[in-house]
Amino acid sequence: MNLNWEIANAVFPSVTRKLTDLEQLYPKRKLPVNAMVTRFAPSPTGFLHMGSLFASLCSWRYAKQSKGVFFCRLEDTDTKREITGSGNQVLQELAIYGIIPDEDFVLGGAYGPYVQSERKPIYDVVIKAMLLDDLAYPCFCTHEDLSAMRAKQESLKVNPGYYGEYATCRFLPKETVLAKLKNGDPFVIRFKSNGNQTHKIMITDLIRGSFEMTENDQDIVIMKSDGLPTYHFAHLVDDHFMRTTIITRGEEWMASLPIHLQLFDAMGWDRPQYAHLPVIMKIDEGTRRKLSKRKDPEAAVSYFLEAGYPIEGFLEYLMTIANTNFEAWRIENPQANIFDFQLSFAKMTLDGALFDLEKVKSISKDRLAFMSADEITNKALAWANIYEPQFALAIASDVDYFKAIISIERGGEKPRKDYAKYSDIFPIIDFMYDQYYDQYMSGELPFNESLSKDILIKVLNTYKANPSLDLQESEWFEKLKVLASICGFSPSVKEYKKNKEAFYGHIGDFAEIIRIAVSGRKNTPNFYYILKILGTERINKRINKTIALLEE
Repeated sequence: MNLNWEIANAVFPSVTRKLTDLEQLYPKRKLPVNAMVTRFAPSPTGFLHMGSLFASLCSWRYAKQSKGVFFCRLEDTDTKREITGSGNQVLQELAIYGIIPDEDFVLGGAYGPYVQSERKPIYDVVIKAMLLDDLAYPCFCTHEDLSAMRAKQESLKVNPGYYGEYATCRFLPKETVLAKLKNGDPFVIRFKSNGNQTHKIMITDLIRGSFEMTENDQDIVIMKSDGLPTYHFAHLVDDHFMRTTIITRGEEWMASLPIHLQLFDAMGWDRPQYAHLPVIMKIDEGTRRKLSKRKDPEAAVSYFLEAGYPIEGFLEYLMTIANTNFEAWRIENPQANIFDFQLSFAKMTLDGALFDLEKVKSISKDRLAFMSADEITNKALAWANIYEPQFALAIASDVDYFKAIISIERGGEKPRKDYAKYSDIFPIIDFMYDQYYDQYMSGELPFNESLSKDILIKVLNTYKANPSLDLQESEWFEKLKVLASICGFSPSVKEYKKNKEAFYGHIGDFAEIIRIAVSGRKNTPNFYYILKILGTERINKRINKTIALLEE
């Protein structure tokens, strides 16, 4: 009997399916010409990283643009690092950003299972075929054997690894291999590389173009001693039988490319195309480094969700990283859906993208400014229900009142940009709600200390008697100047600067007194509209309360 057959059966005695069976079970997808099949393959080892969101966004967009398929599989073969439930959390966070796979490990699909640990029967078929074709072999080297080999290689100053003459189990007689298997000796399965480290191979990357890399000569492990595949081998099998055509992944995986291409070639399978995305970097003490899960809270997508950055703004920021021509497109299309923009491999940056939180804020301000009052109300309420219950209660207590507040100077070509995130809103407008206004009034009010209480009270009484809120804003402001003059304040800042001794202050100082009385603070959104929304009755109550405090 053929010894390869005996060895393959000793390793996989119950595997009866063949590669042809898998090819029939997972046929090529019936899709339009040039449609891309892309994937996102997270490990269940923690939160969704910003870099992972970026990679999945790119993969998803390329599939959607080309009328292809975007799927998500869970790479859970590293059981020591697995965090229960984190895989589902990743899908949930992707969904929040509108990235919905066509197939995944919850939804399922025709090319599943979509969890690597559930795909062992598929891997076993392929490895058995590789053993039969002499493309792989069992390796019985212990940790001690491998350590001794590395020490020898170091002393000889040669490349480390399991290759050539150092791949000792590759040269074991097949009778010895079979005897060890029957004896129950622990083993792994290694790929039998035909590469040479002195050779260069030409590689084409969709983003980086063509370049040379050293050919792989390592007999890498493809099945661990626990029977589970290594990443390199699972990548080969999964992407072939899930019919992936484009693999978008971080540039840190470029070093593995010679291994992956060699595996596809050894099996006689079509190579997928690769696009290695730029790594997201940050400046740390003057040097650039990769955004770190351990060091940087902003590395987690949840950081931006909890802070209340609008989904639209954060996705748009990632699009500016994705393509160098996106920002020019946005200038020409200020209110267009970002996915009207066609993502291009040719316009991807080659360098690590530098994370810029201030840019995230600026873009988010733009997106929030252009939202309708209804849209921002619904989204702010949805966020507040999860992260800021007091804010949610305030909105829900009178939705129309909140819409009126949030509508201040909204709309038009140049709307106000007061908010970068939903968490910014309530601290800016909370005084509009009486219970929070009362909290401000319980502290020390920020009136100008150079003004006496009598002057403050006179200003407040004068305005209370002449609110003039039935006037248009420009007319109201002219009326306010008249009231300022009556109370001894200059209606013009310029005039005040010329003759400060003649006035208590200028029109801005006069308005500030009223603003503090009705809001408890020096700064608010457009004061005219604040007063209109509060209404005369509420304004009078607040002014009366302020006067009472001053008289105390």
